[in-house]
Amino acid sequence: MYSPPDDATRERMHAAHAEAVHRLGLQASGLFAWGWNARTISTRAGTDHWLRVEATPEDRATAQVPDAGISGAENLPDAVPRPRLHATTTWTKDGWTYHADLLTHIRHPVVSPDTPELLADPGLDDGWWAELRGALDVLATVPADREAVRTLWMRRSFPLFLGIDAPDRIERATGHADLHWANLTDTPLTVMDWERWGSVPVGFDAGLLHAYSLRVPAVAARVRAEFTHVLDTPAGRIGELAALCEMLQSVARGEYPDIADALMDSAHALTGRRPPVPPQR
Repeated sequence: MYSPPDDATRERMHAAHAEAVHRLGLQASGLFAWGWNARTISTRAGTDHWLRVEATPEDRATAQVPDAGISGAENLPDAVPRPRLHATTTWTKDGWTYHADLLTHIRHPVVSPDTPELLADPGLDDGWWAELRGALDVLATVPADREAVRTLWMRRSFPLFLGIDAPDRIERATGHADLHWANLTDTPLTVMDWERWGSVPVGFDAGLLHAYSLRVPAVAARVRAEFTHVLDTPAGRIGELAALCEMLQSVARGEYPDIADALMDSAHALTGRRPPVPPQR
């Protein structure tokens, strides 16, 4: 979905991918898929597997929390459709910590392969929506200690990007925390990329998916209708505001210019106050 920013990063990540292939005894093939800011590099590994390698500066790397990230997602209920984890390896080199995950290769394409935003109505049927709603409802009940969306971040960021204070009480559930259209496959549904999952404000996942749907009003309306049982509650409105806050923070960095105005309109509708961060153009 993304491209590496420079030749040096490309070479470093290619070398890390080759190291993971060697460590896990694999044969890799096909085109490389890059993650945001070239933080990850992935490719096919044989017929049935997908190799994902993530790089973190060594001074920011932390020990793997047993119930967090892709490894922790392996223990989620089967009602949450996701790639399964088959092997992992971690190493450090030249100031970088690398972590590789060997996952089930999902052959069905994601809804939006080129951008997290939805650009056209994918025509998803009622069964797909019911499965997504059911999966998120099940996920919400799973215990999770790790805050994927931190309360401290909300306290700092709500005034900056929404123009309001974060509430004193934030009701939480477990969520994917990165629910967008490049992380959801068409029928049959698979939810991809579980590195961030954990405790989120109630309504955050649905609010984030709604925000990423704003360029296709019919689908945005469908998201809101499917998750009205969450979004149309006081707790769910806080979660949706947290999702909008995160998106508006990205707008302030120059991302998502095509939906910046719509994001601000959505925030305004929920708070009665125009967000202070102008959309980037």
